[in-house]
Amino acid sequence: MTRMTIQEASRQSGLPEPTLRYYEEVGLVGPIARDESSGHRRYSDHDLDTIQALACLRAMGVGIDDMRTYQANRALGQARAGEQRDLLLRHAARVEQELETLRVHLDYLRSKADLWDARDRADAAAEAEAHLRVEAILPDLQAALR
Repeated sequence: MTRMTIQEASRQSGLPEPTLRYYEEVGLVGPIARDESSGHRRYSDHDLDTIQALACLRAMGVGIDDMRTYQANRALGQARAGEQRDLLLRHAARVEQELETLRVHLDYLRSKADLWDARDRADAAAEAEAHLRVEAILPDLQAALR
């Protein structure tokens, strides 16, 4: 069984060392074994697997409470498969909504850039067309900002 330092676990998971300590403190991982002579944390392969799963959830905007639920369900396996699915689908729906919002933002930015490009080229027809696209996007942009 591999035993790695907190620095190595941080490097492999992409999570900062303070986050690893915090995740142990709040019970998301661990308890982490300690080196007998130094008292330093020593992460096992299982610990790293858990940390990497948490790093993925964190990157997707999953909060601590849902991470706790995910970890508890993960430990119970098939008995909680439905709950695990529902938790992940709830976050997938949130990410889909965020993507839609970002698409509206991107459309707005590109349309405004087209407008300014047309102005830079003194192309009145292109500017009018870009202005119409901007106006068409504004209701979606305003809804996304709410």
